[in-house]
Amino acid sequence: MNRYLFPTVVLAALVGFVSAWAFPVTPWLLEFAALFKELFLSVLKMIVAPLVFFSVLSGIVRLDAAKQLRRIGTLTVAYYVITTAFAITLGLTVVFLFHPWTNAPPLSAIETASTHATLIGTSENTFGALVRNLLAQMFVNPFAALTELNILGIVTNSIVLGLALLMVLPSDSVVKRSIHEITNAIYKLASWAVWVVPIGIVGIVYQMTTNTNLVLIGQLAAFSGVVIGTTLLHMVVILPSIAWLGGRIQPATLAKKTLRPIVVALSSSSSAATLPVSFHAANDLGVSSTTASFVLPLGSTINMDGTALFEGVAAIFLAYLFGLDLNATATVTVFLVAMLASIGAPGIPSGSMAGMQMVLLAVGIPLEGILILLLVERPLDTIRTSANVLGDLVGCVVIDRHADVT
Repeated sequence: MNRYLFPTVVLAALVGFVSAWAFPVTPWLLEFAALFKELFLSVLKMIVAPLVFFSVLSGIVRLDAAKQLRRIGTLTVAYYVITTAFAITLGLTVVFLFHPWTNAPPLSAIETASTHATLIGTSENTFGALVRNLLAQMFVNPFAALTELNILGIVTNSIVLGLALLMVLPSDSVVKRSIHEITNAIYKLASWAVWVVPIGIVGIVYQMTTNTNLVLIGQLAAFSGVVIGTTLLHMVVILPSIAWLGGRIQPATLAKKTLRPIVVALSSSSSAATLPVSFHAANDLGVSSTTASFVLPLGSTINMDGTALFEGVAAIFLAYLFGLDLNATATVTVFLVAMLASIGAPGIPSGSMAGMQMVLLAVGIPLEGILILLLVERPLDTIRTSANVLGDLVGCVVIDRHADVT
């Protein structure tokens, strides 16, 4: 279904637009549109809590390899955290300085369903209030977090449990294998949910077209331009600078040696599918096989610079569309959850949309935003996957230089 998702979404959007313009707006048509939208949102809500919990838990448990390769493992995790933080900070900085979609009004006329968590924080923006609000959301009963869709609480509980499992379970534990198998089963369940996306698209686009006079198209184009420009800035400036300063690789050499995996990433939209070509590029860059065999597979799962950047910018964009004012606490929450969501995102086409649910729910943005993003998500996915792959290769260069492995 993944390869048909984008054209199906486009077709569904066209059906929604044509229906809104060709037929008079009647109560029964609006009722059907609301029904289609609610069907998608209900399916999404059904799977989001277990998807978040097990994807993050599985990602943490996978770090068990760091026990065998202590130095390289520590450097790898540190590199992933730092570069992902760089990417999100860059995205949020650019989007706060440059947000052309605000030239058009928000979608305030659209009636949104109560499918999201309460907006984190109050009008207080002091540091103490920010910390208190975050802690109150993070450290809660795990069952309460799951039932209330408290994403920060779910993520915190899954991280704590994952770290505890790493300390007490052997590397060949059946529990760890079971966690990975359950996670794969939930990913399969999430892939089934994709089949209701076109139905939801028809409903949401019909409602938006009758209320916004196609203004949304211009706002989506502006959003796409910001995402592409910021991602390219990260790829052209930030990552080559890290490779030069941390790995003594000249930017021109890096560009030449990584061109092939970037092209494959653009065509496949999958960092996992790009792994064979990435291994070859790492060898061309002089990276040892020991480093490449550890860093690249792990990076295809937990190092998602482009994904984290996209999710941070998308949250700010959707908050404006739905008329939400993100205070200081909510902005910090976007930063933290986008970083954690990118760690749990599978290295497959459109894999970041599962993490996007985490970000939206964490700061109270309606899940209808997923349907809006799907209109432009697949083209943007190719760009951010390229950033993810380049980030993995730069990590190989930097880590190999400092880990002293052979």
